[in-house]
Amino acid sequence: MAAQKPAHAPDKPTPDATRRSQRSRQAIYDAALALVGEAGYPKTTIEGIAARAGVGKQTIYRWWSSKADVLLEAFLDLGDRAARAAGAEGQATYAIPDTGDLAADLKAVLRATVDELRDPAFEVPSRALAAEGLVDEQLGRRFVAKLLEPSLQLYVDRLRSAQAAGQVRTDIDPRIGLELFVSPLAQRWLQHTAPISYEYTDTLVDYALHGLAPR
Repeated sequence: MAAQKPAHAPDKPTPDATRRSQRSRQAIYDAALALVGEAGYPKTTIEGIAARAGVGKQTIYRWWSSKADVLLEAFLDLGDRAARAAGAEGQATYAIPDTGDLAADLKAVLRATVDELRDPAFEVPSRALAAEGLVDEQLGRRFVAKLLEPSLQLYVDRLRSAQAAGQVRTDIDPRIGLELFVSPLAQRWLQHTAPISYEYTDTLVDYALHGLAPR
């Protein structure tokens, strides 16, 4: 009598390569941000990131050409996650709200910026990378182009909207105008010249919009 064939074993679920790849990417982002915050940019290495993330270094080199690329993308991801947590998930682009009250809109977004700058998850690696960008011109330019300029453009767009509504002089350059409240905040945060707070950024907006001369 012929031997019976074993019953057909149920098919095993096919591993989700996309999900596994995304988990690896997220682990690499988290490891890169943690290491640059703990050890500083110069001492952060691809090998260290790979070990911390639990992946092979070739996995990192397959997706990025340098640690700078990893860190910049990790920061973009950090910003995206913060936006999703704030309720912006699903939006194709981000924008400063236009409620018709320019002062209120600017104060709201700057208060959110204060929260971000005081969050250790953002502050520690961001400060390390910003400091390195001051001595490494190439890294600094990439940091500005990929991370800062897109955010600054949101202010430009909001100020142009205010110009169209007659709330801001039409002869001012929005790119310079935004520096009246963004740059002092960045300087105070980077150089620890004084604490940053909601009251401080609210005052920056008032000074920027109304000037210092008597009314």
